[in-house]
Amino acid sequence: MKQNFLDKLERKFGKYAIQNLSLYLIICYAFGYIIQMINPNFFYYLTLEPAQVLRGEVWRLFTWVVMPPSSSNLIFTLLMLYFYYSIGNNMERVWGSFRFNVYIFSGLLFTILGAFLAYLLYYFGYGINAVGIGSMVSTYYINMSVLLAYAATFPNMKIMMILFIFPIPMKVKWLGILYAFILAMEAVSTGMVGKIIILASLLNFITFYLVSRNKRYASPRQVYERKVQQAEVKKMQKITRHKCAICGKTEASHPDAEFRFCSKCDGNYEYCQDHLFTHEHVKIQ
Repeated sequence: MKQNFLDKLERKFGKYAIQNLSLYLIICYAFGYIIQMINPNFFYYLTLEPAQVLRGEVWRLFTWVVMPPSSSNLIFTLLMLYFYYSIGNNMERVWGSFRFNVYIFSGLLFTILGAFLAYLLYYFGYGINAVGIGSMVSTYYINMSVLLAYAATFPNMKIMMILFIFPIPMKVKWLGILYAFILAMEAVSTGMVGKIIILASLLNFITFYLVSRNKRYASPRQVYERKVQQAEVKKMQKITRHKCAICGKTEASHPDAEFRFCSKCDGNYEYCQDHLFTHEHVKIQ
C-alpha cells in the first residue's frame, strides 16, 4: 500500500507523540482556572497578543493555551471538559497518538497564524479593530473541531447527552450539526477578527475532512477490543513451555538451562538440570 506524507512522518517521528494529550489540555485549563481565581489581572500577560509577542514577549505563543473555556457555571464547565476529554481520548484511540497530536498542534498553530494575520491587517490599515486579540483566542474552537472530527468519523454513533438533567441518547452527527450551526452563528455575529480566529481554529478540521472524508475508521469499541485481543496474544506468547517443578526456573528466565521429565515420578513432572537427579520422586499412592 502506498504511504501518504502523514504515514511517513508517523514512521519517523511517531515515537515522540504525546500520549493522552487531552489530559494535558485539561491540566492546562486547571492552571488557568486557578490563575483566574487568584489573580485575574495576571491573565493579560498570558494571552496571545501579537503586538506584545513582536515586542519580545514570546512566552505568549505558548501560555495562551491555559485560557479555559469561559463559563459562569462551574458544574457545566466541568461536564463539558469531561465531555471534550472523552471525545479526545476516543479520537486518539482511533487515529493513534501521533495523528491526534498532529491534529491538535496544527489547530494551535493555525490559531496563532490567524491571530497574527488579524494583527497585520489591522497594522496595515485594513479597518480591522485588533485591540485585545488575546482575549478572543483560546482553545475553545479547537475543542469544537475535535467534536466535529468525531461526528464526521462516526456520525451514527450514539452518546448520552445531559439535557434538562435527563440523559438522552443522541447520534453524534446531530450534535455535530448543532455545533456547526453554533459556529456559523458566532462567525456571523462577531467582527472580522473573530471570523479570522474561528476560521483559523477550524482549518485542521477542514483539512482532515477533505483528506479523510472517504476513509473508514474502526470504532473506539473495536479499537479497544483489538487492543485487548493483542494483549491476550502477547500474554499467551509469554507462557513458557518448560518449568522446573522445584525452583520454578523456565526457559525464559534461564535460557541456558536444560529441562527433563523424570521417568520415575508419577505424572508429568519436569525439572531443571540442578534438580533432575536430586529431587524426591513423586509417587501417587
